[in-house]
Amino acid sequence: MAEATTDPIRLPPGPRLPPLVQGLLFLGARQRVLDAAARRYGRAFTVKVPIFGTAVVISDRALIKELFTTGPDLISRPANLGSVLGPGSTFSLNGDEHRERRKLLVPPFHGKRMSSYEAIIEEEVRRETATWPEGVEFATLEPMMRITLSAILRTVFGAQGPALDELRDLLPPMVPLASKMAILPRALRRDLGPWSPWGRVQRARHRYNEIIAGLIAEARADPRFEDRGDVLALLLSARYEDGSPIADDHVADELLTLLAAGHETTATTLSWVIERLRRHPSVLQRLEHDDGELRQAVIWEVQRTRPVVEFTARIVGTRIRLGDWVLPEGAAVIASFGLAHRCESNFRDAMAFDPDRFLGSNPDNYTWIPYGGGIRRCIGAAFANMEMTVTLRTLLRDFTFGTTTAAGEPQHSRGVAMAPGAGGRAVVFRRRTPAETPHEEQREQVHA
Repeated sequence: MAEATTDPIRLPPGPRLPPLVQGLLFLGARQRVLDAAARRYGRAFTVKVPIFGTAVVISDRALIKELFTTGPDLISRPANLGSVLGPGSTFSLNGDEHRERRKLLVPPFHGKRMSSYEAIIEEEVRRETATWPEGVEFATLEPMMRITLSAILRTVFGAQGPALDELRDLLPPMVPLASKMAILPRALRRDLGPWSPWGRVQRARHRYNEIIAGLIAEARADPRFEDRGDVLALLLSARYEDGSPIADDHVADELLTLLAAGHETTATTLSWVIERLRRHPSVLQRLEHDDGELRQAVIWEVQRTRPVVEFTARIVGTRIRLGDWVLPEGAAVIASFGLAHRCESNFRDAMAFDPDRFLGSNPDNYTWIPYGGGIRRCIGAAFANMEMTVTLRTLLRDFTFGTTTAAGEPQHSRGVAMAPGAGGRAVVFRRRTPAETPHEEQREQVHA
């Protein structure tokens, strides 16, 4: 882990362009800029970018391990996402407050509860795909968004109704807009009226708070509250070591964190899964006879080659030594998921899509990092992985997918998440049992 020091500051080398130019390049062509800098300066370099100012970008395994194992007394999470999600979100908490909250959030997303959520996921997949067209190319990103949003809403609140229907309409436009605003300096996040971007986010958030307050009141009034296993009930029942509950406004912030992070990134990854499999027919064919091991490896490899979140950042609280470097107070350290995943010293033939690299072994925690790491690792990682494996299993059971020789879809920024530029397009054909297969005469009529 990194350690405090009084040694002279020593930053890695980096581009000498003016900060404004670096910032514009970083915002407009982040991946290309980072790849070019890594080729020139190696696996640690210094940039000057918006929000973070002076930032050290790392992709070296040893440095990432040091970063993830360093305590919150020396480094902390930047406040940009927390300012959007609210002061009660784990993204906004640090130190003991963060650790205590995390303990309360772990139980709903681990252990036996996970298997109880699988039926919900499968039901939502089949509900959404019931109207998928056959033999016609279409984008999967929005359908995946609806699947994951409905699944997380039912998991969090345990039921369906008008309030959840309103959240289904409210969150899809709110989350990507808030994500884009989160990467802007705080000075640009101003409410300039109902049609301004931040004004729209604020009004949607106000309505969200009203809906959640109503759902909290309904949950507390439920005579079967003690028997409920949904996330809302578990958070309302949770108690800190001193016996105090999580404040209602903090529950609302945590639920928004779960709803936002728990559907957009998962849905985007699922669209990338479809995009990658269509271009790797041999892998798609092998999945026809898979017992689950290859399916898991495919998801891990998609997350490696197409990470939907590009980096995680920490802010240095006091001067520290990180590897060979000495970083000043206030500097940012950015662990680049993409650079780490594309690094040949971390993954042989790193640019190839090769799920076999994960067969028989789990990913390394400091080279494969789509969920971050350390005490800040995504708390919903196990849930997201379960949701993706169940969704892919259900899709492969119900459909065959057409393949393509077209070039891969470019990466498109949705703010926080990087999505397939064409929406993860698919061509599907519904599987039919023999009894459902049309007779030759009927088939001729269908294709006439």
